[in-house]
Amino acid sequence: MTATHYACPICSFPLQNQENLFRCENNHSFDRAKENYLNLLPVQFKHSKNPGDNKAMVNARRAFLEQGYYQPLVDRLVALYQEKVLTDANKPTIVLDAGCGEGFYTHQHKNTENTVYGVDIAKEAIKKAGKKYPQCHFSVATLSKLPFSDSLFSWIISVYAPILEKEFTRVLSAGGFLLTVTPAKQHLMQLKQHIYHDAKEHDEEKLPIEHLTLVHQENISYQMHLKTGQDTLNLLAMTPFAFKASKEAKESLLSQHDFICQADFLIRLYQKSN
Repeated sequence: MTATHYACPICSFPLQNQENLFRCENNHSFDRAKENYLNLLPVQFKHSKNPGDNKAMVNARRAFLEQGYYQPLVDRLVALYQEKVLTDANKPTIVLDAGCGEGFYTHQHKNTENTVYGVDIAKEAIKKAGKKYPQCHFSVATLSKLPFSDSLFSWIISVYAPILEKEFTRVLSAGGFLLTVTPAKQHLMQLKQHIYHDAKEHDEEKLPIEHLTLVHQENISYQMHLKTGQDTLNLLAMTPFAFKASKEAKESLLSQHDFICQADFLIRLYQKSN
């Protein structure tokens, strides 16, 4: 049995690994699925049968992201990571993508000198991530009780996912960083205007982090030219307002080509004290 970075989601003891079996000293065991992921979400932690995004939502998000519309965001996230995290051969960097979805942002942080984990509550998303990006480690788990020991990660990213400061701080190492991405004021405004009569700007003032130190903040804003109506519908499926869209609104969006829509991201970088 070899040690891993995972902790048992039931008792928090370290998980040891032997081939495709992960087991703690209390004999709680978890199998690695054929799609190369671990399911570390015990049934007692579930609030529904299949929590998180469903298969249709996962497929729509992957189809949209693979078109490269959000690549300027990813490039900036990776640049910040490379700029802030010092490489130390004696202490390899361990990265967590908290709420990783199907691994689009996760795998782009992987390099030859780090170890990268992705966690999401949506099993359908993690299955796709594990299968496509074997160089990273993926698990189904809840962000409110991450299956890792204290002070493990030097870099955590949270892109359009719940930000749980207390739990993120627990698994963040001293001096480690938490990078969050949330919608800035004008994000997807043209899309929202197709759904709502009085589309409102996003509220940038809400600060979900109270105790970590904000060390950097910036906006990334650019126009996206969505090539096909299907791209636009895929983007809509990624948003909370997809459920508010009428059949007529969806048909109108599907018929449009080269739909111009604003991408407007707010990036905040926090650091844990030493």
